Amino acid sequence: MMTLGVNSLTRSIEFYRNGLGFPLHESTPEVAFFKLDGSWLGLYGREALAKDAGVPAEGSGFNGFSLAHNVASEAEVEQVIGQAVAAGATLIKSAQRVFWGGYSGYFADPDGHLWEVAHNPFFWIGPED
Repeated sequence: MMTLGVNSLTRSIEFYRNGLGFPLHESTPEVAFFKLDGSWLGLYGREALAKDAGVPAEGSGFNGFSLAHNVASEAEVEQVIGQAVAAGATLIKSAQRVFWGGYSGYFADPDGHLWEVAHNPFFWIGPED
């Protein structure tokens, strides 16, 4: 499971559920869970998550990681990035061919968490046909 500390749980639920179409699992009011293929995404208030970890909630710039969403085609990379931007994400890097032979781009969700959307023709990590 990946858990993101978010500034507005309501706004983030709207972004991930309605904007990206992630299936929301029944949750308590202070947390949201989305069932993904082979994993889960959790959203939790930034202040509360920082307190739980015992670290300050302030922060800016690059957090040292990105989340990745692999898709089946270059066209799907474009579609997912477009969907995210339409839902309120910030386009960070337009989709393009990349040095390792795939096709990818980046967006930041409403809290600035980086997402790479990628098509890797050499390594499929999705469900088996």
